[in-house]
Amino acid sequence: MFLDYLPLLYSATLLTLGLAVSSLVVGLVLSMLFVVLEASKFSYIRKPSSLIITLLRGLPEIIVVLLIYFGSTEIVEKLTGQYVEFSAFWCGVVALAIIFASYASQSLRGAIQAIPLGQWESAAALGLSRPRAFIRIILPQVWRHALPGLSNQWLVLLKDTALVSLIGVHELMRQSELINTVTHQPFTWYGTAALLYLAITLVSQFFIRKLELRVTRFERGIK
Repeated sequence: MFLDYLPLLYSATLLTLGLAVSSLVVGLVLSMLFVVLEASKFSYIRKPSSLIITLLRGLPEIIVVLLIYFGSTEIVEKLTGQYVEFSAFWCGVVALAIIFASYASQSLRGAIQAIPLGQWESAAALGLSRPRAFIRIILPQVWRHALPGLSNQWLVLLKDTALVSLIGVHELMRQSELINTVTHQPFTWYGTAALLYLAITLVSQFFIRKLELRVTRFERGIK
């Protein structure tokens, strides 16, 4: 009986990975946007952005997921008068990406502040514009400083994918729950799900260490 359900768990594991990777990509883009907004020289942009990001970090993650899934449908219905049901998967991606970005933006912001001011001054002396200096000189150094914080957030994001099971996405946790309702073997299936999450986390940590080592060698000029 156990082998009969393995294909379902395999598909659910792939869906979980797809959900996590998609959320990571969108979340990185949003986190950079959050950093730009919080660093704006205009107070009417900077202060509301900081307030919104602080609120996002203060809300339970499950509330953000539910608000995105059910709230988006309600807002569209009020604006257009038509009921539109959005994809639970992509609502989950957006919700997890927002959660990830609200924390990752602080890692990126701290990494930018860790770059010596002389780097900016040297770029200006070379005639580089501020945006070009940021992309070509500052940004590569930012990722080096931000990598430990972003790595931790990725591991948290992997576990947060279980939250979207509440909006009907058949990821690993949801599939384990459905199998359990048929077999009535909670320890077996939730334990299997836990082992799969652990395996994904261990593999992620392995590649994170490889990436950190590569960045360190690059920093030291070792080919």
